[in-house]
Amino acid sequence: ATADSGIPAAGAEVAFQFLHSELVSFLLREQLQGGGGGPATVQQCRAQLSKLETMGFRVGQAYVEKMTKDLPRFRDDLEIVKFLCKDFWASLFKKQVDNLKTNHQGVYVVIDEKFSLLVPMARGKQYLDRCHLYTAFPCGLIRGALTNLGLRAIVTAEVEELPRVKFQIQLVQHSA
Repeated sequence: ATADSGIPAAGAEVAFQFLHSELVSFLLREQLQGGGGGPATVQQCRAQLSKLETMGFRVGQAYVEKMTKDLPRFRDDLEIVKFLCKDFWASLFKKQVDNLKTNHQGVYVVIDEKFSLLVPMARGKQYLDRCHLYTAFPCGLIRGALTNLGLRAIVTAEVEELPRVKFQIQLVQHSA
């Protein structure tokens, strides 16, 4: 099987993982160079996370638009989230999510037991404190995709053990 670009699927997955890793590394280097080489301030860290999340948001919007251009409209929020967990996830990460939980009140928890962007870091606990850098872009991807599908959401990620990630999607209700 090949990706839409004509690149074999395995090659596209490795290219995506490498691009993501280099994007995070670039922003970390930028932060250190701009900060005079000292420890990063909380504001600098938040700014870098915001950049990654914003990039992911734009990519997620464009990607889901391409994926859904020939599909009928989704009936409800749950159908959109299921599409995200099956088709969208499989297209980006070459597997479906491992678990989807909901409280049926606008909160969804998406669990990926072997999140591909964290697998290379899963050899020890020394990288656990940097996981937020590697999940900011995917949080943006999810939020961008949902926004394009008509749902406003707050998306956060929690990593307690590598490479397992819990993405929490909290839908923001439109005020009437």
